[in-house]
Amino acid sequence: MGTNVKSVSAVLDAPSPHMVGDGFKVSNFFPGGYQIKMSPFFLLDFNDKTELLPTNQLRGVGVHPHRGFETVTIAYHGAIAHHDSSGNSGIIYSGDVQWMTAASGILHKEYFEKEFSQQGGLFQMVQLWVNLPAKDKMSKPKYQAIQNDTIEKYVLPENAGVIEIIAGEYNGSKGTASTFTLLNVYNARLNAGGEAVFNFPAGFNSGILIVEGSVVINGEKAIGNQFVYFKNDGEEILVKASENSIILVLSGEPINEPVAQYGPFLMNNQAEIKLAINDYNEGKFGYLED
Repeated sequence: MGTNVKSVSAVLDAPSPHMVGDGFKVSNFFPGGYQIKMSPFFLLDFNDKTELLPTNQLRGVGVHPHRGFETVTIAYHGAIAHHDSSGNSGIIYSGDVQWMTAASGILHKEYFEKEFSQQGGLFQMVQLWVNLPAKDKMSKPKYQAIQNDTIEKYVLPENAGVIEIIAGEYNGSKGTASTFTLLNVYNARLNAGGEAVFNFPAGFNSGILIVEGSVVINGEKAIGNQFVYFKNDGEEILVKASENSIILVLSGEPINEPVAQYGPFLMNNQAEIKLAINDYNEGKFGYLED
């Protein structure tokens, strides 16, 4: 490792999980669990491995609005079906990513895919909220369905593993998702003994979720269901996998603007929150059957 190392600020245990809807059992690492600065990432929910029992009942989250940000859903195990009021729908299978830009406003629902729900099985996923700059908050909603076979992959030397570049750039390879600000989202699937080096500007907010396995990050040990949070110093992060591991790497340029949040609305001030509520109540987010 060089001298320009990004210091580990803390290795954070998962907060106690809670239910989102009647399907998703998530630990909210931020902003609720830990008040850490991760802008442009506003929220990180992690549904660690859960064994779902077979059922014919529809389980998940019913119709709800979003405005002012993007939701990024990353599936590790299981399958999630979703619909929105713009007419988009689809199924996110293991390894896939759904990148939804709610922006000016959208209605959304997500639930376990019917066949998966009837069969039951292992489920594991992450949902991120990515903030949008003020100038883009009221842009047109859009949706990026990113199947695993379309994700840009960087194969590490010496059989160390693979970096899936969901967004941003890694060693000259460009990520699949288009973004509004400079940010990096990678799944690093590391083999036991494998190493990966990441370099991010000192001013970027950076963190790594250990999805599974055990790793040593800049000298600090971290295990599955922990989040490694970095100081805004240095640039280099060295990850060594003690066993086969999957880590979610996040780093981005902060959006230095005021933040006002109310439920599923993420704006810059209270007047915009009030307008979002009024627009929702007046049906301006469109229609979606529950």
